[in-house]
Amino acid sequence: YAPGKKKFDFDLNQVSINPQRAKRVDFSTPYYTAPQAVLALNGSKAAGAKSLADLQDAKLGVQVGTTSLDAVNEVIKPSTQPQVFNDSNDTVRALKNKRVDGIVLDLPTAIYLRDAELDGATVSGQFDAPGGGDKWGVLLAKGSPLTSCVNGALAKLDESGELAKITDKWMNQYAKAPKLQ
Repeated sequence: YAPGKKKFDFDLNQVSINPQRAKRVDFSTPYYTAPQAVLALNGSKAAGAKSLADLQDAKLGVQVGTTSLDAVNEVIKPSTQPQVFNDSNDTVRALKNKRVDGIVLDLPTAIYLRDAELDGATVSGQFDAPGGGDKWGVLLAKGSPLTSCVNGALAKLDESGELAKITDKWMNQYAKAPKLQ
């Protein structure tokens, strides 16, 4: 999200739109709203959570620079600060090594990690990020002449129903996780 020239025209890569980032880059209109999720190893304190209150005393981990830290602090409101890790590898390693009871991240990533990288893990549940969800947008350089073109393309996909079809095919069918309230 650094200001200045980019080595790409745009990036379509699960990037959350937020005001701080928008000071340095352009975002398209949102194309997907991702809930947050708790990923835990089977048998851990966080794996059996049925509500957000069940997570308040769990040791939770998040990746630095993500919207998950705000989600943990504002929605779960844990009794102890979550552990913050430098990158996704460190976050997953902390879960594997049982340094944390669970990690909080967006639901699609949690499902990917459960299905492709971790044995014996479960998505305990999902919950809305502050503001109703984590809105993803296409990232472009600040002031990019392509921003309006990308927004136009997304609007056409939305109006035609194609964006909903893509979301249902590639996201919603895999996003079956209990809702934590």
